[in-house]
Amino acid sequence: MKAAFKLCCAILHLLRGYWIIKTRFAKISQKERADHVQQWSAQLLGIMGLQLQVVGAPIQSGLFVANHISWLDNVAIHAAHFCRFIAKSDIKAWPVIGYLTDQTGMLFIERTSRRDAHRVVEAVAVRLQAGDCVAVFPEGTTGEGRELLPFHANMIQSAIDADSQVQPVAIRYIDSASGEQSFAPSFIGDDTLLQSVWRTLNAKSITVTLQFGAAQTTESRDRRTWANDLRTSIHTMLS
Repeated sequence: MKAAFKLCCAILHLLRGYWIIKTRFAKISQKERADHVQQWSAQLLGIMGLQLQVVGAPIQSGLFVANHISWLDNVAIHAAHFCRFIAKSDIKAWPVIGYLTDQTGMLFIERTSRRDAHRVVEAVAVRLQAGDCVAVFPEGTTGEGRELLPFHANMIQSAIDADSQVQPVAIRYIDSASGEQSFAPSFIGDDTLLQSVWRTLNAKSITVTLQFGAAQTTESRDRRTWANDLRTSIHTMLS
């Protein structure tokens, strides 16, 4: 019953976000929009029963590079600091969620198209040059959180082109009572979104920890070398 109640509250909160965007976003500044998104995301974590712990300070503009475990990763990062994300293009067609992500600055990519990947690299570079924060998950898909997958280097090229700093971010989900890693929010393999949501709602207490590492600059590295170095940084933070 408790999980069902939290699910109902989460759905109502989703609809509230839809209403705020529909009725208010056209009338307010980008800074006010970012504040709304950050507050809404923090509230959603609370509704879902998650606590947020932030270690280190997020950069104010640049590229966040993070490991990827769950659909909640986006929410947690937004709750710590507003940024733009990259997502597969079919999310844009999802009811309510597609509209929310589009209106909050999501950059959509057709993953099977090499040409579209090039377009998104250029679009991210433009946003970085404008002083935005953009977050990417260079593993390309979610993992269990036990091991890091290889990092794709495409989006690192955006930071090189924009001469932007990059900050590694390590994400963990922890059982608050035992201190052990929690796999309830995982979203991998044959998991459906509803299964992951339901496991998370039924978990007793979860803390999502975001550890922001030291910001880096290119230092003449090519994108593959820099991607590997960022992976090493995140691996060290997770160890």
